[in-house]
Amino acid sequence: MSRDGTRRGGPRPGAGRKLRDRDEMVLEGRIEAPGVDLPSAALSGRDMPDVHDHLKRVQEDGGQFQAEQVFEETWRWLAARGAEESVGRQLVEQYAMTVARWIQCEDAVSKYGFIAKHPTTGAPIASPYVAMGREYLRQANQSWWQIWQIVKEMGGQGSGEDRSDPMEAILSQG
Repeated sequence: MSRDGTRRGGPRPGAGRKLRDRDEMVLEGRIEAPGVDLPSAALSGRDMPDVHDHLKRVQEDGGQFQAEQVFEETWRWLAARGAEESVGRQLVEQYAMTVARWIQCEDAVSKYGFIAKHPTTGAPIASPYVAMGREYLRQANQSWWQIWQIVKEMGGQGSGEDRSDPMEAILSQG
């Protein structure tokens, strides 16, 4: 280090032998790929669990809550990809509940419209069902992306169907 506090001399940035990617060395057989020891018994799927009662309750307006159907469809989708053991039941229930609430809000918007009457002034205001529906949709999407990430990391994107991401296919060709 010189008197003014700067470093001088030494190897220049980027000089020297280029480092090789670990993936290349694994492919060439120079090093072993790190692996995970799996149990000797193969993982097997299980039957769909019974749907909890809170997903089947009749709503205050007398309508059927659709969370049960969403739960069953999502569970079948996970089972087709072999991911029902990896994705927690609570996450699937949360997703089903928020999707069902979003459907309820959309039904209310269809029934009552986009404009409501202010409770005290009587002036027209935006329907509160629109904002609630938007929030439930945001929560449902967030839950879905958590589920999808688990399935994607497991490699369970297919079950006879091509569900690969086109951008990933293009990038992996290089």
